[in-house]
Amino acid sequence: MTTMHAQALLFDNDGTLVSTLASVERCWIRWAGEYGITAEDFARTELHGRTAVEIVADLVPAHLVPEAVARVEQLEVEDVPNGGVELLPGTRDLLDSLPADRWAVATSATRRLAEARLAAVGISPKVLVTADDVTRGKPDPEPYLLAARELGVDPARCVVLEDAPAGLRAARAAGMATVALTTTHQAHELDADLVVRDLSALSALVTGGGVEISVRG
Repeated sequence: MTTMHAQALLFDNDGTLVSTLASVERCWIRWAGEYGITAEDFARTELHGRTAVEIVADLVPAHLVPEAVARVEQLEVEDVPNGGVELLPGTRDLLDSLPADRWAVATSATRRLAEARLAAVGISPKVLVTADDVTRGKPDPEPYLLAARELGVDPARCVVLEDAPAGLRAARAAGMATVALTTTHQAHELDADLVVRDLSALSALVTGGGVEISVRG
């Protein structure tokens, strides 16, 4: 499949629009040291594409979860000005080609962190769905269903662009078509309708019926 049609495109953020891997690694290593979490503990926990509260809940006792989540969020927000966010290839060109009402961002980050990261690279989505807006994060479909609803678009007419298996599962559960990016995972780990290296491999044509997304060249 080299061309897909949609009324709207729904983007994950970290690993899709921007790279925050270096920042995340710095912050979570520091956080782990403060809470006595080992590398073996992390190895047993699914990390990418999940909310911080879900990850933290797998790693610390229940009574510590609220303060531990607040701490890692603080570390990540403070790290944003330290080169903690970089645009991934193709992000700017693709977003600039889309009307504001034809795309949204649905991220597992908190609103405070998501807004800080997006502002750092000059991205201002009309619709931004964060961990604070849902009761169940990815791989549950709720984040993408909410994004479609806020855009006023039929979920079945949305295409989701994701880098994480959890996010792709969420999109499929929402009944949406999927494009996977190999920015953080290898192609064989990604179950999607279309797999590309990053957003630079795609172009978008706005039509009367929505958006036509194609693989370049």
